[in-house]
Amino acid sequence: MVSHCANPACGVPLRRLRNGRLFHFEMKAKEVKEKHSNHQAKNSHSVLHFWLCGKCSPKFTLNFDPANGVKIVPLYVARSVGSAR
Repeated sequence: MVSHCANPACGVPLRRLRNGRLFHFEMKAKEVKEKHSNHQAKNSHSVLHFWLCGKCSPKFTLNFDPANGVKIVPLYVARSVGSAR
């Protein structure tokens, strides 16, 4: 369950979903087993939820990499990488 801002430098508690931005990332069963090797995946996928508060969401976004997990990225970096394609 999401309880606070995903920005480790912030940590504002989640009180209202209308303030900020909610993210969800899907992991395939193989990725779930690798991340949680002591638990067996029952479904073919798992959904992870993260939230950026109203102060962090205009400045940052979240990127998910199955090998490294969720990373917070400044929006200007995410936009410049996305426009390079």
